[in-house]
Amino acid sequence: MPVTLADWLAHLESLHPKTIALGLERVDEVRKRMGLVPSFSVIVVGGTNGKGSACAMLESILSAAGYKVGCYTSPHLLHYNERVRIAKRMVTDEALCVSFERVEEARGDTQLTYFEFGTLAAMQVFIEQNVDVAILEVGLGGRLDAVNIFDGDCALVTSVDIDHTDYLGDTVEKIGFEKAGIYRKDKVAIFSGDAVPESLVGHAEKIGARLWRIGREFRFVRHQGQWDFESQAGKKSALPIPALRGAFQLNNASAVLAALDALRDRLPVSMEAVRRGLVEVQLAGRFQFLPGKPDLILDVAHNPHAARALAKNLEGLPPSAHVYAVFAMLKDKDVKGVIEALNPHVDTWLAAGIAAPRGMDSSELASLLGKTGVRGNVLYFSDVPEAIKHACNVSGENDRIIAFGSFYTVAQVMQAVHEGCARRIR
Repeated sequence: MPVTLADWLAHLESLHPKTIALGLERVDEVRKRMGLVPSFSVIVVGGTNGKGSACAMLESILSAAGYKVGCYTSPHLLHYNERVRIAKRMVTDEALCVSFERVEEARGDTQLTYFEFGTLAAMQVFIEQNVDVAILEVGLGGRLDAVNIFDGDCALVTSVDIDHTDYLGDTVEKIGFEKAGIYRKDKVAIFSGDAVPESLVGHAEKIGARLWRIGREFRFVRHQGQWDFESQAGKKSALPIPALRGAFQLNNASAVLAALDALRDRLPVSMEAVRRGLVEVQLAGRFQFLPGKPDLILDVAHNPHAARALAKNLEGLPPSAHVYAVFAMLKDKDVKGVIEALNPHVDTWLAAGIAAPRGMDSSELASLLGKTGVRGNVLYFSDVPEAIKHACNVSGENDRIIAFGSFYTVAQVMQAVHEGCARRIR
């Protein structure tokens, strides 16, 4: 068997001919063989965008309340261990290797994808470590995602928009139905997006889930420097703005507080813990500012919905002398839609290639920028490190650099800055 974590991850990548293979039969059969039945509370979080932020806020608030919290998210930026956390700390290589070995022993000849294998291993770690609550982020969709083999005591869908059309469908209604697959009978089912798909409402009603929708069963009101929240369980006033930047974070925070209200009998949380959790929450790659000059903003925005959110966040910033965009995407995404959303906010596009199976070549990306008719200049580079290095070399203190388009893009920028390849003024 593999020995190191790197060996195990290479092994996981070789087990299934497809990176994505939706369906629950294979992974649930292995779960049964492993006897993975959590005795603790489980919260499942899905959505086109915002699910990572919701997971981070749940993790932060519940940890502040004194619970031992397990959190499983994806993808990672720099280290696989980021996906599996307990008490807000990455699980060790050794703990992951032990869990991977147990999955491997149980699966026999059953093929598992990288994500399915990792999902089983994460739950094995949480059960082994006896957590009080587990937060599980859906990888793709919901109904047929590996996370859905576990029943959530509460399930959140943060938003529904067009993405992953090859797997989830090409309309909001089709995608809404897939997202609603994480809801459960007699459990609170939360939706915090701007517009709720009829398919999501219909599925919740059909299975007997208790649907709570933002603006109806729960709501928020923002004031100067603070906000109020109200649900069927009561009102919380004068709350601090979440530490996560972005215009849409109050929607995500409201979904989180609604979930905590729904679970208040099982997981009581004080107002002190809510306030502390909102102030202390952290999440890399979501409208994240790296220290130094010029401003360097990282955002994993990889679909038009997320790009529009990034554009709105940029509108709220003070003007800068010149905006450089380090831009790289996967070819199976709506690249044109992302470009159109950010076009008004970029003066120079630095198109870069991604060395990944679905990565778009830099020259192809630059060509698409030209065809889209962007207002700014377009340069292209073989990879993201070269693009961010150029941006840092040519930009001044009063300029701004934004890096976006995929998790790969943000991860490679972070790595380049960390290694000193892209030098900035501190």
